[in-house]
Amino acid sequence: MNNFIKNDLLLRALAGANVERPPVWMMRQAGRYLPAYMELKRKYDFFTRVQTPELVAAITKQPIDIVG
Repeated sequence: MNNFIKNDLLLRALAGANVERPPVWMMRQAGRYLPAYMELKRKYDFFTRVQTPELVAAITKQPIDIVG
């Protein structure tokens, strides 16, 4: 698809191409200013936070609960 991008898995999947595995996009920026998120970040490493459904749900809900 693009000769300049080495990791173009997501772009190829978005273009409708058959890809060798499902692409994953991690957005780590959202919520990093929230005190509750900072507390979870101190307690758990990145992979624990993204592989534990309860933590994923709690982190996802934090800005929603605050902003609405």
